Order: sequence, then structure tokens, then C-alpha cells
Amino acid sequence: MNSSHMVHAVDHIGFAVSSLEEAIRFWTIGLGFTLERQSEMGGSFILQVTGTADPSVRTAIVKGPDGSRVELLEYSQGDRHGITPPTASAIGSAHLALRVQDIYAVLERIEQAGWKARGKPQAIPAGPRKGTLVVYVTGPDHITLELMQANE
Repeated sequence: MNSSHMVHAVDHIGFAVSSLEEAIRFWTIGLGFTLERQSEMGGSFILQVTGTADPSVRTAIVKGPDGSRVELLEYSQGDRHGITPPTASAIGSAHLALRVQDIYAVLERIEQAGWKARGKPQAIPAGPRKGTLVVYVTGPDHITLELMQANE
């Protein structure tokens, strides 16, 4: 197969949020990402790209310490479009896994920003990541993140 017909990189991960300001605060203050840029778009562009009839969307790109980017999107009529399923096992729910050095310190920091752990950090019992501590956390928009602390 011609390589030009294949995906060659992940550009960013995107999350629809109810409050762009709160989301920026969480990702920057809570997780240490940096705010790269903000913008606003509207009109038929949104419908043509997303298939969502919404007059406008405010966006922000936050950048992780490793250069990965997360796009945060606050649609003007977002509450009319529904919410993310509240459980990690719901069909269609997704999560983003983040590597951390001290899972307990990160948990403490993000809980101060209004996010909660869904359980308690547990060590993976077997396989190539045996001993890695993992826990899911969720925020006000039911966005799920997985924190992972490698067993060094």
C-alpha cells in the first residue's frame, strides 16, 4: 500500500467541554500543560467539518511536556448535544492515558481542580507493564483520563 494513503501521526486529541476556561485551568494548572493558542470559529465551517449544526465554537490548544496536543472545544450549544457517558465501560466512551512520575501527587493536585479518581491506583498484575500503577480519573464533563506511573 502507498504510504501516502496511510495515517502517519496523531496530531491532537480533542474534547468537547462545558467551560473552556475551567478546562484550560485544569489542563494547565492541574496537569502542567501550556496554553498554546485559543481561537473561535463559526458558520457553515463547523457544520461542514463536524456535521454539527452549532453557530460557534471556542477552542484552545494545550501542549503537554512531551509536545502532545489536546484541543478543548466549547460549542455554543454544547448542552443541546448531550454529554459523555458517565462510566468508562459505556459504548463510545474513550479515555486518554497520561504518564506521570508520582501518581499520588498528581491525584492530589487534580482533585484540587475538581477532578476525582474513579478508584484507587493499582499495579498492573502481569504482562509487559507489570507493576505500573494505573487509575482512572474523571472531571465535570465526564472526560476520563488514565494516569500511569511506570514501575522503575
